[in-house]
Amino acid sequence: MKLKQIERVKKISKADFISQYVKKQIPVVIEELTEDWPAYHKWKLSYINEIAGNITVPLYDDRPVNHEDGFNEAHTKMKMSDYISLLESKPTNYRIFLYNLMKDVPALNNDFKWPEIGLKLVKQMPMLFFGGENSKVFMHFDIDYSNILHFHFHGEKQCMIFPPDQSKYMYKVPHALISREDIDFDNPDYEKFPALKNAEGYITKLKHGEMLYMPEGYWHYMKYLTPGFSMSLRSFPKSISNLSKAAYNVFIMRYFDIMMRKFKGQKWIDYKNEKAIQNTHENLRRSA
Repeated sequence: MKLKQIERVKKISKADFISQYVKKQIPVVIEELTEDWPAYHKWKLSYINEIAGNITVPLYDDRPVNHEDGFNEAHTKMKMSDYISLLESKPTNYRIFLYNLMKDVPALNNDFKWPEIGLKLVKQMPMLFFGGENSKVFMHFDIDYSNILHFHFHGEKQCMIFPPDQSKYMYKVPHALISREDIDFDNPDYEKFPALKNAEGYITKLKHGEMLYMPEGYWHYMKYLTPGFSMSLRSFPKSISNLSKAAYNVFIMRYFDIMMRKFKGQKWIDYKNEKAIQNTHENLRRSA
């Protein structure tokens, strides 16, 4: 794969952020956006344990999609205090994914500021993500094609992202938002997945308090280099085309996929995985 480092700035004005990155749909890391937030000093795992330790949270691991699992259904649940103890004691694949902890612990809302950065952010959806050392979030793009501000806290996280126009190389699973889950994006098997050699994307490592801007519909693969957690704030897509794709995903594609899983079970998932390879290699031959 052809990866280049994501541009970085210390701070940036609203006008420059919109003109240089949002309008051009180019990612950027803003290093000091959170330095005046209480969260910059407070948001460590010990603090989360202190104020949310008694909350039972949903956990996901890295098992492949299975027809018996519901759409985005958690693989297990655990008290936050027990989960944090696990994170601090050893590497684990268990992650908290797309969870609005702030709904259960409203005090967390006082620790961050909604950035005045030129995007109209969805105030109802600040999502938190937690992961253990070496845990990975499979390569995917978000169902609503939002512009995403992704803030990391406590430790370090690697982010690998690809623009939507690279989908033809990503072994996208039909009727889904993911690439094939047997691809190791840290060490791709180019014999099995040759199209990946053509993929052009970006990579960076986020440290405590840094924010990554991911434009609309970007593929992303996240790896926790240390135990830590992140928060995503979202802004609905500005592109009419992407709004249409988001509406299709939310109101049609998702329910069609659920229905097919119900009627065909694992055969449907196996069929989609095969089609991911067939479609990608057919596109590769056409472009050769």
